[in-house]
Amino acid sequence: MKVTEAVKLLEAEVLCGDTEAVDIFTACGSDMMSDVLAFVKEQACLLTGLVNPQVVRTAEMMDIKCVIFVRGKKPDEDILSLAMAKDIVVLRTDKSMFSACGALYSGGLRGGKLA
Repeated sequence: MKVTEAVKLLEAEVLCGDTEAVDIFTACGSDMMSDVLAFVKEQACLLTGLVNPQVVRTAEMMDIKCVIFVRGKKPDEDILSLAMAKDIVVLRTDKSMFSACGALYSGGLRGGKLA
């Protein structure tokens, strides 16, 4: 799925990054970055309500191409600057974690395997 399709499904706002250039094949939803570290698929999308730089650092470590902040959370400029430097697309949606994951699943995106 192109990130542009995820933007439509989630009625999301693009905060940074090139949504046309990024494909995502799996998704992971968590506010606990330790759980994200157990997620091993590449070209993934991370949905979270946790708004701090550790989210971008975890995404970079796990080769996650897109971070989606749920529940209307909006990261500050420091987080967005870090994401831009790491070439990570950042979106935000007003949907809850449950609804956002469900919308992506309905659109054809699946979860990855755990380590």
